[in-house]
Amino acid sequence: MHEMSITQSVVDTIVTRLGDARVSCVRLEIGRLSGVVPDSVRFCFDVLCTGTSLEGARLDIAEPSGRAHCRDCGEEFGLDDFIVLCPCGSANAEVLAGRELRITSVEVSHV
Repeated sequence: MHEMSITQSVVDTIVTRLGDARVSCVRLEIGRLSGVVPDSVRFCFDVLCTGTSLEGARLDIAEPSGRAHCRDCGEEFGLDDFIVLCPCGSANAEVLAGRELRITSVEVSHV
């Protein structure tokens, strides 16, 4: 499961940047076309935060939908899966959104 190593990188990055500051919330953006399973990340997050400054932190995950632009007809369209096919029938399309995988914000507790 690659979600474990991805989540470990998230935890490590936050701990490296914030040190011992107590984290109360982490917000991630995981696009629906990223190939990362948000529920697996949630499970891994709880396990990997134990004993760190992130222990007990809330994890909020936004899951933006996929969007693409057809190079043949010029239309922009939504994607629900990994098959990038314009409604016009063309596969000549550029994915614009849905592959995101990033930390969008971290809240630090001041208690």
